[in-house]
Amino acid sequence: MTSSAPHRRSPDWRLILLAGAGAAVILVLRTLFARAELPFFADTDDAMRMVRVMDFIQGQPWYDLTAHRLNTPFGAELHWSRLVDLPLAGLVMAFTPLLGADLAIIATGYVWPMALLGVLLWISALLANRLVGPEGVLPAVVLPVLNPAITAEFTPGRVDHHNLVIILTLATAWASIEALRRPRFAVLSGLLAATALAIATEALPTIAAAILVLGLLYVFDAGKAATMRNFGLAFAAGAMGHLALFRPPGRWLEPACDVLSPVYVGVALAVAAAFTLASLIPARAAWQRFALLALLGGLGMGLVALAWPQCLQGPYGALDPWLQDNWIANIVEAKPWLVSVFELPAYGFAVGLPALLGTLVVLYRVLRVREDRGAWAALLVFLLCVALTMLAQVRGARLSVMPAMPAAAWLIVVARQRYLASPRLANIAGLMGSWLAFSGVILALVVSQLTALTPGRAQEVTAARASKEPCLLPAAFVALAAMPPARIMSPIDLGAHIQLYTNHAVVAAPYHRNQQGVRDAFRFFNDPIADARAVLAARDIGLVVLCPGMAELQGLASRAEDSFAALYAQDRLPAWLVAVSPPDSVLTIYAVQPQ
Repeated sequence: MTSSAPHRRSPDWRLILLAGAGAAVILVLRTLFARAELPFFADTDDAMRMVRVMDFIQGQPWYDLTAHRLNTPFGAELHWSRLVDLPLAGLVMAFTPLLGADLAIIATGYVWPMALLGVLLWISALLANRLVGPEGVLPAVVLPVLNPAITAEFTPGRVDHHNLVIILTLATAWASIEALRRPRFAVLSGLLAATALAIATEALPTIAAAILVLGLLYVFDAGKAATMRNFGLAFAAGAMGHLALFRPPGRWLEPACDVLSPVYVGVALAVAAAFTLASLIPARAAWQRFALLALLGGLGMGLVALAWPQCLQGPYGALDPWLQDNWIANIVEAKPWLVSVFELPAYGFAVGLPALLGTLVVLYRVLRVREDRGAWAALLVFLLCVALTMLAQVRGARLSVMPAMPAAAWLIVVARQRYLASPRLANIAGLMGSWLAFSGVILALVVSQLTALTPGRAQEVTAARASKEPCLLPAAFVALAAMPPARIMSPIDLGAHIQLYTNHAVVAAPYHRNQQGVRDAFRFFNDPIADARAVLAARDIGLVVLCPGMAELQGLASRAEDSFAALYAQDRLPAWLVAVSPPDSVLTIYAVQPQ
């Protein structure tokens, strides 16, 4: 059952503007008052993004992606796209003459995510308007700002690429569904998919869904051959164009599994070739078209796998196995959703249940309602791909929430129609329940209250996060920033903020492309103290900077008895480490004395 009102070309922009403005005001006020004592750039990725932006503004070339103050003194090339740096740099440069350099960075941290939030709500409204009708627009623009997975990525200070990827993947889904009735949107879908891939490989599940949708469109309707072909050609052309923007010509053939490279351009070319050839080869029956696509697609993917077999292990395949077991495996957002439900239950339920429930609602809608079944089946493909990713790694939830919004909107519209037809208690409860089931904030509040009654792993994770927050405030770095530039050994999660707020260089920050620096940080804190000193000497480290709340100071279970972590806990650090931090300093600073 759906709205009987005719679908509009575009939803009511006034409703979108009102929802976006209201959400922005709440998020800004929350940052200014409720979170005033917390770090503005709370995530290491946000701090590191601003480091890259400032380096870019100060003259670092477009193609130079090396963080020269990371993995000191060698530097570390990161895999982040300049496409995100460019608008941020433009905002910083625009604000600097008006506000000064420091406030310009903060102003950018407010304006960028708020602007992106408006774009997100607009696309969500377009998709709901297309699938549900005008009545579905209101829940589609209200429910996203009630979900922690979305507000966490669009809050002030969130300047990393994840929010942009959420927008691009949602836009890819919308354009793919729109292509079912307006074939020219297949080109837009292909270009959006290529752009999302250029920014982050986390977009791969959505891109796979778009490929499946356009391929299945042709399987069920031979008349859509050109639509399928145009998507494939646009995807391949976009991928090649973005590779040219990302790498200089001399590195176009350099393979990489964690970023846009010939590996993923090869996938795009395989898709384009399969779709083009299939569209030109006569095949009358649906099963014949399916078999043809499966054969051509399988051949293309097989060639890619033969050319770059190392990428079959995933983006972390080249990472030191020791780091995979002792570092990556302990990152909360990289764990399966069922694990996160126990470690962070409020967040896990709030972001996971709407996506899973949305998948079930869309499946029901496809099976029981004939109207516009093809478009809803396409949405189901997108939801299944991103929901399965979320189950494997909970960070996939940030991509799975938005495709569930049309399902929420449809359920709410149906419940409202039943209530208006018969305002009984059961129908009132159904209408309220349809809103609450997709309101992540409400779910989070309920679950957090329940888990508070039974302290356990969730409280430990929350306490661990809170303990390091004072170390990430700008004020914590004042004394350190006043010292002459030096090379620093520090806990891994402190490295990005040291680079942002000081002129010092660091060994480690939490990026797998810097595995040499991360591995040396673990060695320093956990190996025998003589080996730790050798690590410092090899890099000519002048300062050791600590945050008492960070995990490195507890060390690993396998740490040596005379490791830095063990000696620090016993207050028995060697004499070649001299405390130089002010008495009231949040950070503990030691000067490394020469041998």
